[in-house]
Amino acid sequence: MEINTENKSFEAQQIKIADFTYDLPDHRIAKHPLEDRDFSKLLVYRNNEITERVFNQLPNEIEPGTKMVYNNTKVIQARLIFYKETGARVEIFCLEPLHPADYNLAFQTKEKSTWKCIVGNAKKWKSGTLRMPFFVGDEEFILQAERVQLLDGAQEIRFSWNHIDLSFSEVLEQTGKIPIPPYLNRDTEDDDLIRYQTVYSKFEGSVAAPTAGLHFTDKVFADLDSKGIEREELTLHVGAGTFKPVKSEQIGDHEMHTEHIQVRADSLKSISATENGVIAVGTTSVRTLESLYWMGVKILTNNEEPRLLKQWEAYQLPQHYSVKESFQAICVYMEENEISLFNAATQIIIAPGYDFKVIKALVTNFHQPQSTLLLLISALVGDDWRKIYQYALDNDFRFLSYGDSSLLMKRSDVNKNSK
Repeated sequence: MEINTENKSFEAQQIKIADFTYDLPDHRIAKHPLEDRDFSKLLVYRNNEITERVFNQLPNEIEPGTKMVYNNTKVIQARLIFYKETGARVEIFCLEPLHPADYNLAFQTKEKSTWKCIVGNAKKWKSGTLRMPFFVGDEEFILQAERVQLLDGAQEIRFSWNHIDLSFSEVLEQTGKIPIPPYLNRDTEDDDLIRYQTVYSKFEGSVAAPTAGLHFTDKVFADLDSKGIEREELTLHVGAGTFKPVKSEQIGDHEMHTEHIQVRADSLKSISATENGVIAVGTTSVRTLESLYWMGVKILTNNEEPRLLKQWEAYQLPQHYSVKESFQAICVYMEENEISLFNAATQIIIAPGYDFKVIKALVTNFHQPQSTLLLLISALVGDDWRKIYQYALDNDFRFLSYGDSSLLMKRSDVNKNSK
């Protein structure tokens, strides 16, 4: 039966965020990680039933032949604290590179780099250049920040430094702080440099961690491997918009942030060839996988721009293509354009009524009330998200980024149009 995509989009946009709330006391928010990553609690939701495990038992909950997909992005030390000569503190939060716009090139650049940033206490920075001293060995150098222009909700900032051999990545390591989530209500600590990073992080670019991956250890990976559970990696650089609250009454009036994707053709081929289904590790992996599917559909339908998925496009595009057809279209596109790494951007919003095309399950933490991430959970498990979260609250689960984990299997009856 043909799906009315206009109705799908309209109905999703009418969703009221007030229907996706719950009471989260501050003391239930994990302010620090557990000493052992894989000793966190694990809530398992399968066949509409809930069981409780420890995270290091995750391999026992997954069928052999399943493909687990991880986001290998690495959190950068994106918070830069400058002090004016008056003593006024100005915080610059790097969001994404502008010149050069490519993440890899931006981190490798020397002497100067221009970024889209959020400026805290901007009223204290009316003019002039900010300067921050830093040391390499015993020698002192200076990082400078200049405002170029105002952007939508942000500012373009040009950074320059007088160490000709240091890349911007190395400068951030010397001068920046890890941007832990604002709801932790504490300063960044030395331990966050390690613990607010997955053990498999590789490619710099995120300003927030893909926190579902924080629970994984080498021991868990070894157990997954021994059980024949396959894994694949891709990259989505998580933006500050992941913490952006939904302030509009209806979801249709909420503007999703843009996040940047990188994936190789062999990863797409591997994922689409999976025989026993795909489990995404984290909501960032879900958004990446599902966005890639729709980008393939855009190629198949000769849409003009296959590298940007707008907020509501997934509800409006043709729904009948298989994952294999879609991912193969991207691979052909890469081959024809001699592209080794597919770079794309997504603004996808996954809300109730969304038809998941790639994943069958999700490993994820527990998310904030009235957030777009909670909408994604509801799209996967339906109204049972309330039962899941109430169980977690009643059984001392720890919430948000440093909190406990869950394995959520998609409910087959959530969307009758699911393939």
